[in-house]
Amino acid sequence: MNKVILMGRLTRDPEVRYSAGENATAVARYTLAVDRRFGRRDGESNADFIGCVAFGRSAEFAEKYFRQGLKVVVTGRIQTGSYTNREGQKVYTTDVVVEDQEFAESKAASAERGVMPAPAQSPSAPAPSRASVGDGFMNIPDGIDEELPFN
Repeated sequence: MNKVILMGRLTRDPEVRYSAGENATAVARYTLAVDRRFGRRDGESNADFIGCVAFGRSAEFAEKYFRQGLKVVVTGRIQTGSYTNREGQKVYTTDVVVEDQEFAESKAASAERGVMPAPAQSPSAPAPSRASVGDGFMNIPDGIDEELPFN
């Protein structure tokens, strides 16, 4: 079995390209800084920098919502490969092929860290009907239970 679960922060915005051909597929590459469980002897923490690659809708999602510094959880599989570079040297690669990716912190927490939010809605887009609270949950007005279609 080849299964990987990572939680870390993006080291930079995802790099997205599209495959050539009639049915172009989005391919997103990004690197996660994943803290090691145990730090160094001098007390500083260590991190591993792990390359991830997402395809299709996952790549488009990463392009739209992922920004440098954002904390995410990724599940996928390790894939190795190789290629010959321009100097004729063989280069070996190891990447995590993303099967699932999700946010690991609230929008408010990432804003506190200074992570740039995803692009805002256009001015013509309708505003949400209920205000959002800073803890990531919606305010539910009193008396809403009378409006629910079930009891």
